[in-house]
Amino acid sequence: MDVGTLTQQLVNALTLGAIYALIALGYTMVYGIIELINFAHGDVFMVGSFVSLWLLADFFGLRGPINNPAELVGVLVVAFVFSMVVMGLVGVVIERFAYRPLRNAPRLAPLITAIGVSFILQNIIQIWRGPAQLNSPQLINVQAGFRVGSAEVHWISVFVIAIAVGLIIGLHLFISRTRMGRAMRSTALDREAAQLMGVDINTTIAVTFFIGSALAGAAGVVQGLYYGYTFFTIGFQGGLKAFTAAVLGGIGNTTGAALGGFTIGFIEVFASQAGYANWSEAIVFSILILVLVFRPTGLLGQPTAERG
Repeated sequence: MDVGTLTQQLVNALTLGAIYALIALGYTMVYGIIELINFAHGDVFMVGSFVSLWLLADFFGLRGPINNPAELVGVLVVAFVFSMVVMGLVGVVIERFAYRPLRNAPRLAPLITAIGVSFILQNIIQIWRGPAQLNSPQLINVQAGFRVGSAEVHWISVFVIAIAVGLIIGLHLFISRTRMGRAMRSTALDREAAQLMGVDINTTIAVTFFIGSALAGAAGVVQGLYYGYTFFTIGFQGGLKAFTAAVLGGIGNTTGAALGGFTIGFIEVFASQAGYANWSEAIVFSILILVLVFRPTGLLGQPTAERG
């Protein structure tokens, strides 16, 4: 592999990994707080892509790239803010009416409920937009870019990576330096003790769902901008890869989830480059199994005592 090809594939891997990382953060945050594997989270990402499509194509009437930089920045800011807020509220509603009543139920109940919510979201989208694949406006010209040696780096890839890294850093700062972040960490550590110390558990869990779902909404916007389409089943595939990333990095650890997402992106891209595109998923899960055999908590996960 020459230097140009290597550079190109590195950019592709970082771009793909960035999308997985954004979705994986929601999985790991929810599990860290209430130990729930939210299988509906992948479909929250899917709904986010349709919300973005509606805003850009139906509301703004956009169909292709925007050449005016100021207008492009303005539309992108509105698209991300709108989709993230809407999906954050959707996450809060899901938590309030689907998961909160089952918080003290046997663990199988909320798990089955999460699968049910996933199907509900898919059916809502099919009723709203139909079962066909829909094209989403790519506001950034996917052919525009610059050269690094013999490699062509596209601006859309730089944008996706920058957005993901910025949101990951922002989440880390929020969790580590804000009062709500401290409440989230204490709730994840010991919910009962946190409640005794004055932490509002319901609000903390609702904020966790809002943030995780908002990040999935951001990934939905990126899906349309980068790939140029959306479909009501993309949530299953994207959610499965993101959940794998969360487990690989150490579920419950936000840094681990981001690392897992980028790791899977690298594995898939370089497996395809080596001629094993049809085997990329098998390679991903084989590596996941090996990691869990030798490090059951994932790459950055820490052993924790079972909660009473």
